Amino acid sequence: MEMFVFTGIIWKEGDGFTALCPELDVASQGETPEEAKKMLLEAATLHLEGAIEDGLPYLRPIPLAEDPRNTLSKENL
Repeated sequence: MEMFVFTGIIWKEGDGFTALCPELDVASQGETPEEAKKMLLEAATLHLEGAIEDGLPYLRPIPLAEDPRNTLSKENL
């Protein structure tokens, strides 16, 4: 089985945390960083399973201007 490695970015937003996998364009939320990470992993897994089953592309190019690593302040990451 092939191993996939993707980026997971988690930042504080309001009272909770947002998690994003920019390569898949998949996001989720949680009340804690750990919950946001867990929910992102579940969302990414479902996205990949569906795309692979349907023969659809699962990756997307990330324009530098849209990458949260370039647009969020360091305090939020």
